[in-house]
Amino acid sequence: MLGMYCTSPAKTSDSNTSKTMIRYAAIGDSYTIGEAVAEEERWPNLLVGHLREAGVEIEIVANPSVTGWTTQDLIDKELPVYRDSDPHFATLLIGVNDWVQGFSKERFRENLGYIMDEMLKELESNNHLVIINVPDFGATPEGPKYSKGRDISAGLTEFNEIIADEAAKRQLSVVDVFELSQDMKNKPELVASDGLHPSAKEYVIWEQLILPVVREKLM
Repeated sequence: MLGMYCTSPAKTSDSNTSKTMIRYAAIGDSYTIGEAVAEEERWPNLLVGHLREAGVEIEIVANPSVTGWTTQDLIDKELPVYRDSDPHFATLLIGVNDWVQGFSKERFRENLGYIMDEMLKELESNNHLVIINVPDFGATPEGPKYSKGRDISAGLTEFNEIIADEAAKRQLSVVDVFELSQDMKNKPELVASDGLHPSAKEYVIWEQLILPVVREKLM
């Protein structure tokens, strides 16, 4: 199933609003578009709501994330949307489909580094890009079907090490959702109806980790 990207209404003519409104681009795959949950239940939407409650003027101007997309898809199809959205702040969560589709660690690292660099070119500071690592989909009922005989947790741990390494090179903050995502194995309420993706309740937990990191950077 393909996800759709979301754009915000045009900026108002009020000069103060246009100066203070933070334009947020959420970049990624199924975990960012919120496969199997409602739009308002996606963690980027929850994040924006809580930031607004804290007094941060922010809006989602782009979420071109699509279920099943890899870093290469992101480079080819999401980065153009990202650039056109004129973002002030962004999040990035990508990599699970690279592993599922058998991308080598070297290719993943190269693509990921390129994505981070290209995203940073549009932002004023590395404080304005936050990375979220890859959750352990092997903890879901349907997850093992995509293993192709490989150890999902071990494979994703290796990819998350690459994410942490490339983020550290650029002094980017990484929010770790991998460990807590393993709770989906024993708590069915944390898994969506498709048996593969996080439920709305799981996204609430993710957002509770992401919010303080983002709030510190934007306030």
